Amino acid sequence: MNEEKVTHSYTADDIQVLEGLEAVRKRPGMYIGSTAERGLHHLVWEIVDNGIDEALAGFADTITIVIEKDNIIRVEDNGRGMPVGIHKKTGRSTVETIFTVLHAGGKFGGGAYKVSGGLHGVGASVVNALSEWLEAEIHQDGKIHKLRFEDGGKPVDELKVIGETDQHGSIVRFKADPTIFTETTTYNFETIKTRVRQLAFLNKGIRMVLRDEREAEPVEIIYHYEGGIKEYVEYLNKNKEVIHQDVIYCEGLEEGIIAEIALQYNNGYMPNIYSFCNNINTIEGGTHEDGFRLALTRVINKYGQENGLIKKDETLVGDDVREGLTAIISIKHPNPQYEGQTKTKLGNSEVRKIVSSILGENLERFFLENPDTAKIVLEKATVASKARMAAKKARELTRRKSALEISSLPGKLADCSSKDASQSEIYIVEGDSAGGSAKQGRNPRYQAILPLRGKILNVEKARLHKIFENNEIRSMVTAFGIGIGEELDIDKLRYHKIVIMTDADVDGAHIRTLLLTFFYRYLKPLVEGGYIYIAQPPLFKVQKGNSIKYAYSDDEMEQIRSEMGDRTNIQRYKGLGEMNADQLWETTMNPENRTLIQVTIEDAIAADEVFSMLMGDEVEPRRKFIQDNAVYVENLDI
Repeated sequence: MNEEKVTHSYTADDIQVLEGLEAVRKRPGMYIGSTAERGLHHLVWEIVDNGIDEALAGFADTITIVIEKDNIIRVEDNGRGMPVGIHKKTGRSTVETIFTVLHAGGKFGGGAYKVSGGLHGVGASVVNALSEWLEAEIHQDGKIHKLRFEDGGKPVDELKVIGETDQHGSIVRFKADPTIFTETTTYNFETIKTRVRQLAFLNKGIRMVLRDEREAEPVEIIYHYEGGIKEYVEYLNKNKEVIHQDVIYCEGLEEGIIAEIALQYNNGYMPNIYSFCNNINTIEGGTHEDGFRLALTRVINKYGQENGLIKKDETLVGDDVREGLTAIISIKHPNPQYEGQTKTKLGNSEVRKIVSSILGENLERFFLENPDTAKIVLEKATVASKARMAAKKARELTRRKSALEISSLPGKLADCSSKDASQSEIYIVEGDSAGGSAKQGRNPRYQAILPLRGKILNVEKARLHKIFENNEIRSMVTAFGIGIGEELDIDKLRYHKIVIMTDADVDGAHIRTLLLTFFYRYLKPLVEGGYIYIAQPPLFKVQKGNSIKYAYSDDEMEQIRSEMGDRTNIQRYKGLGEMNADQLWETTMNPENRTLIQVTIEDAIAADEVFSMLMGDEVEPRRKFIQDNAVYVENLDI
């Protein structure tokens, strides 16, 4: 044991106190999650949420978000405008207080906002702290007030009146600090568009205007949904075949809590249930989802038994009644309690009963008034019940026996010798010929190879029992060791890198998409945990004499060829099988040389939309997506 002591002093003078916004600049990740692209966009959401709060309070109906040239953000709302008077506690203008004091805002006293999307009240001040500069302009009582901050959130001057106006509301402009956001300060229009559209759906009647002024031709989109989440469900189901036309919509107010629920069934098999509290996507669910699930199962069983659609002694379970369901649950709560700092799971116990009560009453009434729709829903649920029983039998085939019983592993699997999952990786390889090269070229200590025969089942169009019966899927699930469905246990994962390695052609891209669809739909914890990767095999071998280089794109190939000069020999790889074992190891499998793309889910709702569109039955949306996005494709990786 090393007993050498640190000789640094430890006195009162060594204890650092970070005042004001210094703490934010010192540890920005604590406040916005990261200083990469995700954190950059978080700045926008914090200011937009303040405008949404004004709208929820009934004082604003339009919010405008502009990406100006040089990636400057401007957010406007037509609400009351931030208070401009002197704050009695700080002795400074309230505007300055809002932007320079953490936890200063109208979200804590309960007077300004009954419901707010923010939780900590640090939004505006954090954005200010992490901006190169920020300007706040308030239109109020016929006057325009303005205050500018620079150098990490320091006010340049006091709040001043700079003109007269007949408008009301607040305008915030800021430029993210490149010394904080060293990775990028460029905003992704699609990311902002997706969130702005979502906010418009979740807050019916609010007009959300998004404008991008960075190009020569500005782009402007206006989102305005009087139907709110009812239109959201229609939007999410647009690439699916619905089995009843009307979206079932419920709304209620109990104990100061507003709950909205919208649902509609399609002919698919996966449920897509998304919950929100005060516009925050509670991706881990919570008590509002619990209440929804309880009421849905209870009402459907009760209606089915009372109307002879299911036997008295039969009971449909939650999985049965949720098959093919698209639903949005949105609540507005004056005092939400979230589990964890990430605000992804709602913990308020009273919400369970409130949502269950509101959905239960409204859904019972809807079924009584719409017996044809009720019958369609019951028929789908009973067929799902039968399929579940068949799947239960098929699932037995995917169960992996004791780790000591090597025979329980799929025969095609060339396993690695390491039992340390954190060091082990498995390559999912297309075809036996590529599998042969991969098995010879790998490092058998920590690299396993599982070759697949052709294209796996499209799980978007298959019931659960068909999925469990599929040999290729069964081989993967058994090899991973984590189980599937309700038995899935991520802690039993045998490899912490699952690498999809397919040919760099259209067929390879299709197989990759089929695999990603399966992982996303049925093994989502693998994707959420960052365990899924895509290998990047080279497209070309460029050789001149004994000198060999590999190129991963057409541009790289041209550059290598120009560097090598005349008389170069170029080989275009049509598939992994064309590479010998040494080449495959050197270019694609050696950790020192290879390039792997990690598959992540930034937005599960957007991911679901893309998978449904790419792998579903509707051809036209898929064609349009490919045409619209072909210009952005540099290679065939997702």
